[in-house]
Amino acid sequence: MAGVISCASNQVSEEHPQSAQYREGKFHNHTPIQLGGAANTAKIAWRYLFEKPADTTPSTEIPVNPIDLNSIDADADQLVVYRLGHSSLLMVINGDYWLVDPVFSERASPFSWMGPKRFHQVPFDLNDLPSLRGILISHDHYDHLDEQTIRQLADRTEHFVVPLGVGQHLQRWGVDSGKVSELDWWQHSEINGVRFTAAPAQHFSGRGLRDGNQTLWASWAISSDNHSIFFSGDSGYFDGFKEIGTRLGPFDLTIIENGAYNELWSDVHMTPEQSLQAHLDLRGKLMMPVHNSTFDLALHAWYEPLDRLVDLAWDASARLATPEIGERLEVGALRKNSLWWEANMDEELALKTN
Repeated sequence: MAGVISCASNQVSEEHPQSAQYREGKFHNHTPIQLGGAANTAKIAWRYLFEKPADTTPSTEIPVNPIDLNSIDADADQLVVYRLGHSSLLMVINGDYWLVDPVFSERASPFSWMGPKRFHQVPFDLNDLPSLRGILISHDHYDHLDEQTIRQLADRTEHFVVPLGVGQHLQRWGVDSGKVSELDWWQHSEINGVRFTAAPAQHFSGRGLRDGNQTLWASWAISSDNHSIFFSGDSGYFDGFKEIGTRLGPFDLTIIENGAYNELWSDVHMTPEQSLQAHLDLRGKLMMPVHNSTFDLALHAWYEPLDRLVDLAWDASARLATPEIGERLEVGALRKNSLWWEANMDEELALKTN
């Protein structure tokens, strides 16, 4: 492949004996996590069934800015990021188009008829997408890896950069294995002057009842000659963020999960306080929170992650970017930040009190 330098494998394999994270047929975190077993699962099910707040889904429309793909400036000196919903991103870097964790189906679920449903539409028509230099994936959960989306984009995508084992899913869905670079933590692929380094995260994987932790999960450092950004994927808070910041930082932009947290699964998702601390550990200059405002995946109000994070960032003098869905964010450029969810909160409160 022209323009590709990689220390990762392009072979889609079932076992990974060279990975320090892989043993006894599964991948592992650096520190064992507690998911609580059957008792904790029962608590979670009870709370979802009987204690779920009414405002976990919005009663007013989430603002969406339609993206005119024909008008996007693909200047090689700029790094432009569009938030597409949940943790899905469109990046224009070195003049190339990249998608990150693209999930464009109506539901983040193995089923088309049940499971978390989108609060808003995707801000463009997939048929209008230009050819993609690549797609970057953090892990194989349904809200980050969507079979229907991958099938739609397989022929228009030059590269897939994924953690170890995820290539097996892609190959089953029609992606040529020669397009796939599977990376272990601290490995990298360099494509057209952009380096993608897989970094540790504290999470888990699996798409069914029998495939738990058979694929790796990762965060990502993305760097070019002009910019460096970090994408957390999903992760609980852990001391690995400081190591990533030391080895791969500082970062012009950190894109960090902030949503779907709860004390019942605190090892694998961060509270807003922890998300901000991760940003500080990473030596980030600007933080953009994701993993919120698209799917109902938690037991908190849909707007709570953003609302809490704004106050925390203010107290810590940390710079925050909270773009609307589809809004252009040019890394390093001046911009006016919008607390767009506050208007929705006011409208919802008015609806509840009238």
